[in-house]
Amino acid sequence: MSGTILITGSNRGIGLEMCTQFAESGWKVLACCRQPEQATELRALEGRFPSVRVIRLDVTDYDQMASLGKALAGEPIDILLNNAGYYGPKGVRFGAIDPGEWRRVLESNTIAPYMMAETFCDNVAASEHKLIAVISSKVGSIADNHSGGGYLYRTSKTAVNQVVKSLSVDLEPQGIRVLALHPGWVKTAMGGPAALISTQESVGGLKKLLLDDELVKTGHFYNYDGSEIPW
Repeated sequence: MSGTILITGSNRGIGLEMCTQFAESGWKVLACCRQPEQATELRALEGRFPSVRVIRLDVTDYDQMASLGKALAGEPIDILLNNAGYYGPKGVRFGAIDPGEWRRVLESNTIAPYMMAETFCDNVAASEHKLIAVISSKVGSIADNHSGGGYLYRTSKTAVNQVVKSLSVDLEPQGIRVLALHPGWVKTAMGGPAALISTQESVGGLKKLLLDDELVKTGHFYNYDGSEIPW
């Protein structure tokens, strides 16, 4: 199948690879990022594929998001992929938390995906595929937390998983499915060079899940390889 996908955080890493693989499959790609003028690789992709449109969007700027919503009013969006995120300072231990940074992480990783869903749910409902997905993380799984720490990023992903679950219930009458996805430990600027898999492998698996109408269930949390992750 082909259709339209809107991807946030498209200028690098998983977002850029997602744009590439969907463009190569003939999809129309609405590639959102904060600073298009600095997104050299994304601009090059736009030059290769007329179906790729680079759009300025800071997902924490809700006025800007609303303006984009008005600009795209009536345009079906088959897949709304919330990929943009912020890790925050690394190596932060108990007793050394910066509340301001914690709020920034929660804003980017939890509140912004909800606001994207609220802004573009009518576009998704008007499409054939009707899917909203959030790039979450296994570290947000409460059942999987055996090491502690990671308060900022962990809590933001646990919280966005709850957003996904609630959205899956609230948007079901419109036929919209909502998923939380773990990309694996990926060799990106966030994942670092010691990560286990490439962006190509991660996105290849995620893309299969995004296009699977039969096996993937709304309101569930999946690893990039298709296995389900406990909340």
